[in-house]
Amino acid sequence: MGPVLVIATIHLAIAIITEATLSFLGVGVPVTSPSLGTLIRIGNDFLFSGEWWNTIFPGAALVLLVLSVNLLGDWLRDALNPRLN
Repeated sequence: MGPVLVIATIHLAIAIITEATLSFLGVGVPVTSPSLGTLIRIGNDFLFSGEWWNTIFPGAALVLLVLSVNLLGDWLRDALNPRLN
């Protein structure tokens, strides 16, 4: 059961990154739907006009979300491993 949950969290992180990438490229969810990739793409237009925070904060949120999902998978691996207990 432990390895299945770990692999599931890794696949969840990959799905989040894939969705954000597709939304950034404009082939993901519709523009009217909120998505981290859409927010990064909209902020990318204002990046060189001095409004850098429109890109940095959604990007940081994406990084923190994927990192937290991966850390959850690592914690589950440690917690559910009977050899470590």
